[in-house]
Amino acid sequence: QVQLVESGGGLVQAGESLRLSCAVSGTIFRLNALGWYRQAPGKQREWVGVISSDGRANYADSVKGRFTISRDNAKNTAYLQMTSLKPEDTGRYYCVLSGDWGQGTQVTVSS
Repeated sequence: QVQLVESGGGLVQAGESLRLSCAVSGTIFRLNALGWYRQAPGKQREWVGVISSDGRANYADSVKGRFTISRDNAKNTAYLQMTSLKPEDTGRYYCVLSGDWGQGTQVTVSS
C-alpha cells in the first residue's frame, strides 16, 4: 500500500520561507517521478511542479525561481523548498506519486 505523508506547512509572513516534505512508503520511490500540487480555498487544484526519478525538476510559471523541488532517495522523501512566499501561495499542498496522493499540508502566507 502506497502512502504519502506531507509535513512542514504552517503560517508565515510574506517574504518568508518554508520547506515541505513528502515521505513515501510502499513503493520503489527512486523509480518514480513525484509531483506537487496546491489548492487554495474555492479554487481548483493547481500543479506546482514535478521532479523526475533522475532529479530533474520543472515548475509552474507562478513559482519558478522561488520554489525548488528536490528528493532524497535514501530517505524516500521529496521536498518543496519555498522562498519569497506570497499571500497567493496560500493553500493546501499535496504530493502525488503514480496516482497516489497524500493528505496535504496547509500553508498560509499572511501579508
